[in-house]
Amino acid sequence: MDMSPGDFVSLIYLLKEPREVLDLKAVLINGNGWANSASIDIVYDVLHMMGRDDIPVGLGNTNALGNPILGCKNSYAIPHGSGGFVDSDTLYGLARSLPRSPRRYMSENLDHPERRQPHAYDVWQSIRKQLGPGEKITVLTSGPLTNLANISLSDMDASSVIERFYVVGGHIRESDHEKGNVFTVPSNRYAEFNMFLDPLAAKMVLESSLDITLIPLNVQRKVASFEDVLAALEQRTQHTPESRFVHGLILMLQELQRKQKLYHHMDIFLGEVLGAVYMVQGSELEPSVEIKPVSIIANTTEGTDGQILVRRKSANLLKILYDLNNGVYYNHLANSLTNNKQSAIVGSFEEQKAIWSRPQKQLMTHIAKDMK
Repeated sequence: MDMSPGDFVSLIYLLKEPREVLDLKAVLINGNGWANSASIDIVYDVLHMMGRDDIPVGLGNTNALGNPILGCKNSYAIPHGSGGFVDSDTLYGLARSLPRSPRRYMSENLDHPERRQPHAYDVWQSIRKQLGPGEKITVLTSGPLTNLANISLSDMDASSVIERFYVVGGHIRESDHEKGNVFTVPSNRYAEFNMFLDPLAAKMVLESSLDITLIPLNVQRKVASFEDVLAALEQRTQHTPESRFVHGLILMLQELQRKQKLYHHMDIFLGEVLGAVYMVQGSELEPSVEIKPVSIIANTTEGTDGQILVRRKSANLLKILYDLNNGVYYNHLANSLTNNKQSAIVGSFEEQKAIWSRPQKQLMTHIAKDMK
């Protein structure tokens, strides 16, 4: 994940699933996507809110595959509003309402290397060691595919433990009228940001032998309605701290899009959530899936980088999600977020401060109740 606003909604949604249904093992963050490394603190806070401080968080490289260590040639295309990286680093100011996790991002520390932020590959290796004989994992990505490409290069046997792979990104060009979303590069009309930001990684992963399901921009746009997702949440009679947080975030994005030209692209984050919901719900969303041979254009020019071509001669077949029942999707998302089960342990920073101010005996009683 590159921790755009949609990724935080996806993370909260996944944490709501019962662990016997979905046991989230780790979060790997791209260093070359929409956010800075500072957004790791928000990930830690969300995990703390949901009582999952046990989940490791790994940070990937800041450069795209084949790029210099301190560079990423296509990162200039990422649009930022008037707040720049402050927007993503603070989640548009809403991060301050989250409870504070004891875990924080730590850069390289020569005196205490054990305190540094874990690298994505280190976390991957740790998860691999925990797997039992024959046990496999499912991977969901909703950012550039840099982390998975680097893991594949360092761990040649990585694919043997990946059962299924869901990729949120890419654009399937059905006609000249269906454009991609890299609007900051007018010459590239048919690419999608996640593929464009690291086209070589996209080519390596999507043209591999993995069992891949692609959730492209085409179908993401069908569930990218602020009005529909807000209405679904507001129609529920019960709410949870996490549903209130998501409602506030989506409302904020909608307001920014309406009032500020620099934020006209905010609705693209809504479609990213589909990947998490489809991975969990599958056939319940009444999906339409087609299998097609594809290839990815990489390291050519900025006008074609990241574009996906459907080619009969391509040996690589992808499952591509083309359609679903929008109403079922919105209702399920709202039902999950407002369900009191698997809800927040500490709902907000204000609640956390109140807990801190309690006498020690009362505090221990509160913790014991939460553990039950």
